[in-house]
Amino acid sequence: MASTPVINLRRGQAVRHNNDVCLITAMEHKTPPRMASYVQMSIKSLATGRVSNLRMTSNESLDAVNLNKEYHEFSYKDGDGYHFLHPETFEDVLVGEDLIADVKKYLIEGEKYNVVFTDDTVAAVEMPPSLAMTVAEAPEGVKGDSANNVYKAAVMVTGLVVQVPLFVGPGEKINVKTEDGTYLGRA
Repeated sequence: MASTPVINLRRGQAVRHNNDVCLITAMEHKTPPRMASYVQMSIKSLATGRVSNLRMTSNESLDAVNLNKEYHEFSYKDGDGYHFLHPETFEDVLVGEDLIADVKKYLIEGEKYNVVFTDDTVAAVEMPPSLAMTVAEAPEGVKGDSANNVYKAAVMVTGLVVQVPLFVGPGEKINVKTEDGTYLGRA
């Protein structure tokens, strides 16, 4: 744990704040007239997901934490948690339900995801910007409902519910934005 001045930190780096590993999500260095400069930053706790705003003077420092990101393939889920397999070493990584809760509806068997490690322990699982998913259930669109952009609720094979246009039917592959679960288009 090296102590790093806050003016040298950048967005995407990990720091330890209040004995919690946090990811810097936004950062701005401000120098108001006739005042000391300061750094305004938003940090997100990897353990709880809570976002905090910090305002620190330029000469303060935080402990930097090494982040390692490696692609792992999602294998299966059992009573212990979610299992990810390293594609080259075939090492099995177990990720607990608490770290996966936000993204579990996006996990597709055989798909590769970025697993984030801090101090050789799993800190998070990062989703790609969009995923190609298969529609499991979608009600039929009514022919007269096409006056405006009308959407219907469709259920993906993972259980995720996405609002899709009327022409999308069961068995089709669509692209879904993982940030908010919206329809992007056909895959």
